[in-house]
Amino acid sequence: MSWFSRKNRDKDEVLREKESLDRGLEKTKRGLFDRLSRAIAGKSKVDDDVLDGIEDALIASDVGVDTTLKIIDMLEERVARDKYMNSAELRSILKEEMMSLLEVDGKEDAPVFDFSKKPYVIMVVGVNGVGKTTTIGKLAANLKASGKKVMLGAADTFRAAAVDQLVIWSERAGVPIVKQNMGADPASVAFDTVKSAVAQDIDVVLIDTAGRLHNKINLMNELTKIRNVMRKVVPDAPHEVLLVLDGSTGQNAFLQAREFTKATDVTALAVTKLDGTAKGGVVLGIADQFNIPVKFIGVGEGIGDLQIFDKRAFVDSLFD
Repeated sequence: MSWFSRKNRDKDEVLREKESLDRGLEKTKRGLFDRLSRAIAGKSKVDDDVLDGIEDALIASDVGVDTTLKIIDMLEERVARDKYMNSAELRSILKEEMMSLLEVDGKEDAPVFDFSKKPYVIMVVGVNGVGKTTTIGKLAANLKASGKKVMLGAADTFRAAAVDQLVIWSERAGVPIVKQNMGADPASVAFDTVKSAVAQDIDVVLIDTAGRLHNKINLMNELTKIRNVMRKVVPDAPHEVLLVLDGSTGQNAFLQAREFTKATDVTALAVTKLDGTAKGGVVLGIADQFNIPVKFIGVGEGIGDLQIFDKRAFVDSLFD
């Protein structure tokens, strides 16, 4: 069964991923759960003090102010209507609300990618240091293991380390890579990559791009140029623009998402480095505020620790 299918997956594989997810979210879960427990300890009903405690807990987990206030408003409405609510009911309602905030595409069993398009071109964007190149490498390895023919394009030509790292991942995953000299035109690399992909009957193309935010106009122009040259070969490319964000940076990830969504048409998110941080609530806030589906999360260093995002498993893990 393909790793990229959300449904009919192997039960043992799902169990292993859930265990990895629980470990990766341990700090976020512990912080959120402890604060929520203190907020409702000894309370027979939800009052203003409880709501204030919940608000503090969500903000401390980097859910974000706007999304937190949305959750609190919903709780206030429920309390006003139902009058009394015990701690078990409160947790259940919080889980329901978090699930609804993550309901962006509305299709829980929808495939992660539409492989009916060939080659399926994914342009990966994000600032340096967020785990962008590593995410590409892990995606390539999982795609290859799922039976897809994959090609990488090293269009981050401004950092030698980025190209070198992608070459290492291409070797590790056993997939070809297209690259040029340091400082080459990124659009030229992207063009050569998709052209080679068509000639070699490749299923999926992953294009790495430069992670610079020093000038939004330059970033927008560069990404637009890459998109335009690829369309000379594959008219509807890229089929996905995947923004990689570092979950451990909390609110800074919001700022990065804001800049990149202004610069290009981001269609999906990958949130990395959620292991070892108490800021995992950022996943909720970003999905809610930008209305872009989270498709992948990183909860560890291993290839298997890049997971297809399962909103139900994610929320369950926070409350287990």
